[in-house]
Amino acid sequence: MYTPRSFVEERPERLHDFIEHNSFGILVTAGNGIVASHLPFLLDRDSGPHGQLTSHMAKANPQWRELDSCEVLTIFHGPHAYISPTWYQAGNTVPTWNYVAVHATGTLRVTEAPEQLRDIVRCSVDTHEAHMPTPWSMDSVDDAFIDQLLKSIVGFTIEITRLEGKWKLNQNHNVERRERVIDALQIRGSDTECEIARLMQERLDK
Repeated sequence: MYTPRSFVEERPERLHDFIEHNSFGILVTAGNGIVASHLPFLLDRDSGPHGQLTSHMAKANPQWRELDSCEVLTIFHGPHAYISPTWYQAGNTVPTWNYVAVHATGTLRVTEAPEQLRDIVRCSVDTHEAHMPTPWSMDSVDDAFIDQLLKSIVGFTIEITRLEGKWKLNQNHNVERRERVIDALQIRGSDTECEIARLMQERLDK
């Protein structure tokens, strides 16, 4: 990922927090051609030097075949917003786009073992159901039914070997311009625009 120095985010805890809050990622592989799948991921921060990702996909999806032990890229995208040059109130400025993203590169390992698949699915369900008013549990469904469904998926882990973070938030402009952009984004008021404004303000407050 092309990342000028002023936009780089390197703190592991910051990158891990971002992945956990934007966990629906894009798995990009280059086996038989370039292929991408949109998948939910879980992060184990303490596994390996940079953490480990876990997910699963439909067995009918051909992407997983021939990927065992291969290097892959997972992209996690956060809020983004168009930035108008009129907000700077200065000449010789151009439009841009502010955004936050994390790229995780690592080695993918496939599993079709029933118990491992059950653990992967259970962890995913428990993580996302934890915030529901009445959490659903796999234990509420017959084991035989779950076993049948597990036959239609494959699980995998990705041992992260490189984490890249890009926080592109107008750091290449002076404070006054950045404050004007924050005000303009807050006035426009969409969820993503307000989140970009919050992140920009967070950087200014440091």
